[in-house]
Amino acid sequence: MAALRGPRALLWRWWPNPLRRRSDRLEAWTVLATWLLVLLAGMVAGLAAQSVERTLARERVEWRPVPALLTERAPGTREAGVERVWAKVRWTAPDGSAHEGQTRVDPGSTAGTPVTVWTDPDGLLVTRPATEAQAALRAAMIGILIGVSAAAVPFAGGRVVRGRLERRRMDQWDTEWERVGPQWGWKTG
Repeated sequence: MAALRGPRALLWRWWPNPLRRRSDRLEAWTVLATWLLVLLAGMVAGLAAQSVERTLARERVEWRPVPALLTERAPGTREAGVERVWAKVRWTAPDGSAHEGQTRVDPGSTAGTPVTVWTDPDGLLVTRPATEAQAALRAAMIGILIGVSAAAVPFAGGRVVRGRLERRRMDQWDTEWERVGPQWGWKTG
């Protein structure tokens, strides 16, 4: 008998066969449903990644750098080896309203030192927007994380169902063997 190869090997569960049991049909449907759900999870992950990338692109367009002034001396000294410290700053929003907040600055900077902060359209303090490369990396990582997480659920569920079907088949096999085995008139063990 030749080994099954090609597309026929993938569809063996669907072939008509008088020896095919009910559990074989259930397993075939379980495998099909599992793979369809895994595929759907991959599509959802792709959409989520696109959504993240669009959001980060919108931030790049809407968020603006604004000049601000330190309102107090920044803690620390430049020689201490600390890269950046938190300090209070004041800036004017595009609508003319004054705002205050905290941002990272060089240690030991004096009050009145000009710094650049990033604001959203409402003039509120935000982080520097992600570059295109950073946005693409974030979207890819989120897509992978969502895809793997979402695909793991139906995949694990399918494995559990197939494991139970296999155990049930083995139990049925044992029951059938106990019934038929003694009719042969000899025992193997």
